[in-house]
Amino acid sequence: MDIETPRMRIRRFIPEDAADLHEILGDAETMKYCEPPYDLEKTKQFLSSFCISHGGAVAAVHKESGKVIGYILFNQIQRDEYELGWFFNRHFWRQGYAFEACKAVIDYAFYTLGAQRIFAETIDSIKSVGLMQKLGMQLSEIQYDHERKTARYVYDMKRSDWK
Repeated sequence: MDIETPRMRIRRFIPEDAADLHEILGDAETMKYCEPPYDLEKTKQFLSSFCISHGGAVAAVHKESGKVIGYILFNQIQRDEYELGWFFNRHFWRQGYAFEACKAVIDYAFYTLGAQRIFAETIDSIKSVGLMQKLGMQLSEIQYDHERKTARYVYDMKRSDWK
């Protein structure tokens, strides 16, 4: 996979991405709605096992600097179904990078890979849900965790709905 957007190149992860990925996954604010921030060793292990070996995510590389500024979960669940998610370096928030990258990955999934459904989930009911809606995803399910007093919002879209 090699996708060009106006400001980014989206590609498979490589081992040399560890430091940039750690800036993202090691940041407490970035990981607030997911899990505790990763230390460098956990980042390297995750990069090797999930991102590279499994191919479950792609890197969003800032063209101007060459830096990996985004982790995009792009995990095939079934033959024609993918899970989408994202974490971006906090220094690049609120500048449209996540929308630009996710839109390009959705285009690739539907038009190149022949995906029929893409879904995303979050407990962040503001920023992440807002991006899902901006991408054209529709709420498909809310899962309540009464013990943690949280809700997980699942949004999806079908190929027939993508413009």
